[in-house]
Amino acid sequence: MVDNKIGDNLSMILKSPTYKMAELDTDFLQSEELRAVRMELEYLKPELAFKRMNIRSTVIVFGGTQIVETHIAQDRLDKAKSALAAAPTDQRRMRDLARAERVVAKSHYYEEARQFAKICSTNCHVDGQCDYVIVTGGGPGVMEAANRGAFEAEAPTIGLNITLPDEQHPNPYVTPELCFLFHYFAMRKMHFLVRAKALIVFPGGFGTLDELFDALTLRQTHRMQEIPIILYGSDYWKQVVNFQFLADEGVIRDEHLDLVSFADSPAQAWDIIADYHGHPVKDI
Repeated sequence: MVDNKIGDNLSMILKSPTYKMAELDTDFLQSEELRAVRMELEYLKPELAFKRMNIRSTVIVFGGTQIVETHIAQDRLDKAKSALAAAPTDQRRMRDLARAERVVAKSHYYEEARQFAKICSTNCHVDGQCDYVIVTGGGPGVMEAANRGAFEAEAPTIGLNITLPDEQHPNPYVTPELCFLFHYFAMRKMHFLVRAKALIVFPGGFGTLDELFDALTLRQTHRMQEIPIILYGSDYWKQVVNFQFLADEGVIRDEHLDLVSFADSPAQAWDIIADYHGHPVKDI
């Protein structure tokens, strides 16, 4: 009887989670008390990979996930038209059609983000180091277009993905060794900005605005390196944010308006970056 109890106890010891090595105990690592350790790991894993790949600086590209290639946007518009034709008085279908028309009108930004990334990526190798490496959130839309342009230029390109209910899958153009999945927005934001030489922001929604104003605040308060912040699509951005109004209202200083530049072509966007850093321009 005693031997059986000892044997059962030994079996329970070997199965106990406390007997697992800490580094192999995922329940332990995912506990609330280990949050600081997990954040450190999310800092170190990409940082070490960037060092292995000799990535010295990046160009961040943000923009909407719904901005897709023209043929895809047109297909969605055609479906919205067909749906409305079947129920011409349906208010929701009218709204869907109107939104689909606006997505088609913005679909040119996909190709322009792709072309910008190609231009930028031809300038990414300097003295054996990688500079001006395109980095995105790794998802669809403008992010896919930018990673795609770099991929087509046969240059390394980074995707900083994050766990979300939707859109968390990486697009297929990110360099495999440079695709990361984050849990913490804070660590992801830091990796976006810490080695950036420029930020280019295509039309987008809440997430795009969040990243834009993070960068603007850090530049305004001199908490990050000086970089050009380029709003691509001046007509769109001048309707979305009235920066001049903020200055006129006295809530930002006039010189803060100089933190933002506008561009309406891939070449113009790259010229702003090259002029800012005194970088020679290579044609594609």
